Amino acid sequence: MKIALVGATGFVGKAILNELLTRGNEVIAIARNVDKIEGNDEKLVKKAVDVFETEKLTEALKGADVAVSAYNGGWTNPNIYNDVINGSTSIQTAVAASGVKRFIYIGGAGTLQIDGNQLVDGPQFPAEYYPAASAVRNYFNILKQETEIDWVFFSPAIEMHQGIIIGRTGEYRLGKTSPIFNEEGRSILSVEDLAIVIADELENNAHHQEQFTAAY
Repeated sequence: MKIALVGATGFVGKAILNELLTRGNEVIAIARNVDKIEGNDEKLVKKAVDVFETEKLTEALKGADVAVSAYNGGWTNPNIYNDVINGSTSIQTAVAASGVKRFIYIGGAGTLQIDGNQLVDGPQFPAEYYPAASAVRNYFNILKQETEIDWVFFSPAIEMHQGIIIGRTGEYRLGKTSPIFNEEGRSILSVEDLAIVIADELENNAHHQEQFTAAY
């Protein structure tokens, strides 16, 4: 399988890239600065493209069987709301224009729901993450209108960050629009196991034009 991975140098992107290459996939790794991509695997092609350059991104995606977006607008970016919306819609536009029919977007946990209410709107949602999370939620509403691409929106567990050092276990449980909690009441997943979830979805094609999540 030839997979185009947008945002290949980020926290999530690096983990997905490693998992995909480990499984023997061909990967077009797309990032603004490809010098950050380590290794020279024979099945790895590095392409330096800014996600806001839609036409260049379209060309970079051509020939892939599927596109995965691990794009992140940057948590400390003062313009993160607009960049997430504009960057994500640019990626979606490029996917459609490139002829790639399958698109997996890595979103956030804020779009998951408890009792019909999205976490991003809850009183306990961290204020510092609200601009990015609300942008992802609003982009998800845009993505839902897409009918030509076979898209999937993945929401990680609530606790999925660099402080989770569980590593690669290969164990996870799947859900759809609500968080998955363990016996301790935590929704948690390592980035290495997130990468397994995405790689498994690429192989199994289990979800279509819908949201899903995973946690232990």
